[in-house]
Amino acid sequence: ASSPLVWVPARLGLRVRISSFTRTERGPMGEQTNQWDGTGMSQEDFMYKDECITLDDNDMVTGHANKYVTHTFNVEQPRGILHRAFSVFLFDEQGRLLLQQRASTKITFPNVWTNTCCSHPLHGYSPTEVDEPADVANGTTPGVKRAAVRKLKHELGIEPEQVPVEKFKFLTRLHYWAADTVTHGPSAEWGEHEIDYVLFFQGKVDTKANPEEVDDIRYVTQDELRAMMDPSSGLLWSPWFRVICDTWLWKWWANLEETL
Repeated sequence: ASSPLVWVPARLGLRVRISSFTRTERGPMGEQTNQWDGTGMSQEDFMYKDECITLDDNDMVTGHANKYVTHTFNVEQPRGILHRAFSVFLFDEQGRLLLQQRASTKITFPNVWTNTCCSHPLHGYSPTEVDEPADVANGTTPGVKRAAVRKLKHELGIEPEQVPVEKFKFLTRLHYWAADTVTHGPSAEWGEHEIDYVLFFQGKVDTKANPEEVDDIRYVTQDELRAMMDPSSGLLWSPWFRVICDTWLWKWWANLEETL
């Protein structure tokens, strides 16, 4: 069953980054598809091409708009445009969490450490990445899970067969916004305003990080993560990861088998 939305105001740093991609017309079984595989386009192209799923405060779909528009903070839309996102937490067989450090060249939140993969389901893909209310109510959320598989391949080189959709566990949704004041100062023109779907996965995977997206990856225990997040480490963290840690992660991780 779905959990209620959790609203958390968080004003932290942001910046937006992109990559490249190509349209695929047929899937491996010959089925019609419409997806981007992350090759052949610039970061700026990516910002204008990817169509985020726009929402109202109740997570009902209102339409779609590109990443540039949805992530722009200005007088007309001081918190950008609310859109759907996902955050994957991938654990290995020993229960360690895979972290990534976002690339220094990213437009949104460069250099920050965060969970395994954070991105957006997109409008216009086939199979669809747009979940309907019934998908959320019954906890299946196939759209965001398909998006997670796509981005795990793009960012971390994890092959789809290693992360089958049915093995992801949808746990909750988080409504937050954050301006990238660290990168762009107090009048930051970029930000995130998302309803973020939290997904857990456990299994053995092979990684090959995409340097356009990721500067570093690391498997950590709970104690190692606490040490990394201590202010004395000097490391930067994504605002959504901090909120998820403070609200849920530690208790879910402590009971990982039950959580999954």
